[in-house]
Amino acid sequence: MAKLLRPLSDMSRQDDIEPIFDRCWTPLLWVSGFSLLINLLMLTSSLYMMQVYDRVLSSGSLPTLLYLTLVAVGAIMLMSALDHARGRMLGTLGDWLERRLGPAVLNRMVDGALLGEGDRTEPLRDLGTVRAVLGGGLLFLFDAPWVPVYLGLIYLLHPLLGHVATASALLLFALALATDRIIRASLREAKSAGNRAMATAEAALRNAEAVDAMNLLPGLTRRWRHDHARSLDSQDRAQGRGAALLGVTKFLRQTVQVAMLGTGAWLVVRHEMGAGSMMAASLVVGRALAPVEQAIGGWRQVSAGREALRRLKAFLARMPRRPSGLPLPAPTGHLAVQGVAFRVGTQERLILNGVSFEARPGEALAVVGPSAAGKSTLARLLVGLYPPLAGTVRLDGADLFQLPRDDVGRHIGYLPQEIGLFAGTVAENIARLDTPDPDSVVEAARLADCHAMILSLPKGYDTEIGGGGAFLSGGQRQRIALARAL
Repeated sequence: MAKLLRPLSDMSRQDDIEPIFDRCWTPLLWVSGFSLLINLLMLTSSLYMMQVYDRVLSSGSLPTLLYLTLVAVGAIMLMSALDHARGRMLGTLGDWLERRLGPAVLNRMVDGALLGEGDRTEPLRDLGTVRAVLGGGLLFLFDAPWVPVYLGLIYLLHPLLGHVATASALLLFALALATDRIIRASLREAKSAGNRAMATAEAALRNAEAVDAMNLLPGLTRRWRHDHARSLDSQDRAQGRGAALLGVTKFLRQTVQVAMLGTGAWLVVRHEMGAGSMMAASLVVGRALAPVEQAIGGWRQVSAGREALRRLKAFLARMPRRPSGLPLPAPTGHLAVQGVAFRVGTQERLILNGVSFEARPGEALAVVGPSAAGKSTLARLLVGLYPPLAGTVRLDGADLFQLPRDDVGRHIGYLPQEIGLFAGTVAENIARLDTPDPDSVVEAARLADCHAMILSLPKGYDTEIGGGGAFLSGGQRQRIALARAL
C-alpha cells in the first residue's frame, strides 16, 4: 500500500492537487480485485450445503464430509483475510488522502479568511467526511455489482426462485432510493441550521470577555437556541422517516426468506429441485440482497461523502492567492511604494489613494495619522497580506504580494491590532511555532522588553499560554506578540 500511495514532493502548486485524486484509483482497483475474490468465496457456504445434502447425506460418506469441511473452512479463512485486507486498504487510503490534502486545504482556508470569508472550517470537515466514507462506507458499492451474478445463480437453480429473488431486490432498491429522496432535504436543512448554531457558539467563545461584560449572552443564546432547535427538528424528522422505512425494509427482508424457503419447499415436493439446492438458494439470496440492504443504511453516508468531495474539489480548484515561484535569497530590506490605491471589498471609497514612499535598509519609518486614516490597511499591504488595487509595493524590486511566504515571511515582523497567539509555550509562540532556538528567542524577548516578565511566569519560557494566550494578561500577550514579530 505504501508503494501504491507514494508521497508527492510538493503540495504548494495548484497542479499538484489533481494527481492526489488520480492516485486513488490504483488502490480502488485493488479493492475491486479483492471484492471479486471475496464474492466468489462467499458462495462457499451455499456450495458446501448443496454437497452435504446431495452427496454426503445420500451416500453416508464421512471422508467426503471431512474433505468438504476442510475445503470450506480454508475458503472461509481466505475470504476473511481478503475482507480484512480490503477494509485496511480503504482505511489507509482515506488516511493518506487526508494527510496529503490537509495542508492544501488549510492553506486555502487561510486565503479565504484573508478574503473576508470568515472562520470557515467546512472544507476540513468535508475532508474528514471523505476520509470516513473511504474508511468503510464504500464497501457495499464494491459488492453491489455482484447482485446480478447472485441472482443469475439463483435462476440456474430454478427460474421461479430467480423471479422471487429479483422482485425482492428491486423492491429493496426502490426503498433505498425512496429513503435517500425522502430524508435528503431534512438532513440538508439540519446541517445548515447546525452550522449556523455552531458559528454563533464559536463567536461567543471568541468574544467571551465582551459577552460577559455587556451581558450579550441572552441574545446569543436565543439565536443559538433558534438555529439549534431547527437543526434538531430536521434531524428528528429525518430519523423518524428513516426509521419507518427501515422497519419496512426489515419486514420485507424477513418475508423474502420465508418466500424463498416456501417456494423452494414447494419445488422440492414437486421433485423439481433437491433439498440442497433449496437451502443453497436461501443462502445465496441473503448474500444477493445484503448490498442492497446495506445501501439503505449506507447510502446516506455515501451521498454525504459525494457532496463533501464535490465541495472539496471545488474549494481546492480555486487558484491560490499567490502563484508559486522560484526560491529567492534573503531580502536586503529596500521597500518601495509607488502610487498605491486600495479599497475594502466592493466599497466605492478608496482607503488609500496615490501613496508613495521609499525606505532603504537600516531606515525606520513611522506612519502617523488620525483614526480610520488607513494606517493599519497600509501596514497590511506592506507585509504582503493583500495586493494593492493600483500601484505597487516592492521589496528589493520584487512585488511583495507575489513573493512566496516561505521566502519572505520569516524576514517580516508584524504586530496586528488583534493579538493572535496560539496554544503552546511562550517559546514556541515567539519562535513562530517552529522549534525554538533558545538564543534567538531570548534575544527577541529582550528586544521586546519582556524577558523579565517571561521569567516571572510559572515555567518561564516553557509556560503554556492556552489558546489565544488565554492564561496571559492583555499586556503580556502584546509583549510576547511583539517578541514574535522581532
